[in-house]
This record gives sequence, C-alpha cells and structure tokens, in this order.
Amino acid sequence: MLDITRDDQSTVHLKGRMDASQADTAHEVMDGIDGTWTVDFSGLEYISSAGLKVLLATQQRLWEDGGELLLTGMTPHVKMVFELAGFDSVFKIS
Repeated sequence: MLDITRDDQSTVHLKGRMDASQADTAHEVMDGIDGTWTVDFSGLEYISSAGLKVLLATQQRLWEDGGELLLTGMTPHVKMVFELAGFDSVFKIS
C-alpha cells in the first residue's frame, strides 16, 4: 500500500510501496503539482518500474514548464534502484 500526500511546503511524502497497483493513485497526486517540488522518500520501502515511470513522466512534464522534482530521504535500497535504472542522472537526489 502507498500513502502519498502533499503539504504546503511543496513536498510530496511517500510511505509504503510504490508499485503497479498504486501507480494510478500516484499519478493522480503527481499530476496535481507544478513548479519545483521535493519528494520525500524517507517512508518508502519499495519502488517498482511502474513507480519509476510515474516519477519520470512527472519530471518530464515539470521540465517543460521550468520546474523539476528534487528527491530526498531515500533508503540505500531505493537509491540503488534509481542508480541501476540510470535515474540518478535524471533526478537531483540528496
């Protein structure tokens, strides 16, 4: 299960598992943001290729308008998934 929320500080918080069963929910939330947002991964245990696809589509959409996603708080496992997929060159990860 994925818990995905936005706050007033332009931060999206992820908790749980971001996989194919949660992709539609994640798309709904991410489609509602514009500009530059931070995505807090500190509560995320797992991300699948479907989750990566949601983030990549959001990043591409935001870039078109001069915004972007800034990723923070990744566990070593989740960060490794981004590195293996080559997404560490697409996103700013801290």
